[in-house]
Amino acid sequence: MKVASLFSGGKDSVFAIYITQQWGWDVTHLITLQPEKRDSWMFHSINIHLTEKLAEAIDIPLIKKQTKGEKEKELEDLKDILKDLKIDGVISGAIASEYQRTRIEKICSELEIKSFTPIWHKNQELILRDQISAGFKIIVVGVFAHGFDKTWLGKTINEESIDELIKLRKKYSINEAGEGGEFETLVLDGPIFQKKLVLDEISKEWKRDSGILKVKKAHLE
Repeated sequence: MKVASLFSGGKDSVFAIYITQQWGWDVTHLITLQPEKRDSWMFHSINIHLTEKLAEAIDIPLIKKQTKGEKEKELEDLKDILKDLKIDGVISGAIASEYQRTRIEKICSELEIKSFTPIWHKNQELILRDQISAGFKIIVVGVFAHGFDKTWLGKTINEESIDELIKLRKKYSINEAGEGGEFETLVLDGPIFQKKLVLDEISKEWKRDSGILKVKKAHLE
């Protein structure tokens, strides 16, 4: 089975690749849509410039395209990429977003290929713990919900921080995996990486009750 993978550099898109490779499938390409607007309905934007380095680290060719990030129209940009690839399907890291899943499935149906979501509707706490136990190094690069503060920016996702996320879920009804947009992540290393991503220069921006960690310089080693 030859598939392409939607790729943001976040924990779920990387983990979907890992699972797919465990199945023995050939992930031929990584696909990144870079939205001009941060509030894209479909695609992540925080530190999306790092996908080139991450693709090199994972050793899978990357196809990257700008998109205006306009609702529905951004899907045509994805379709334009997929129509030229010789693949059987597309994988994505969607866990609970019906909006993302149904629209990817629509595009795939039009192109007569399959849509695969390896972690769809899995227990979200267990997904986090599985990602850590598999050996992925994940940090938080954006927080956008009540209960988070500046200390979360750059925090490593580990057993301790997962326990903190569970507490925030109970207190503020957040999604512990960030599927509701509560936080975004960046993967620095893991079992499918040939090299690890090292952050050389970062900055933290905080406004009221949300913030992002921008990576200004990074290298592979």
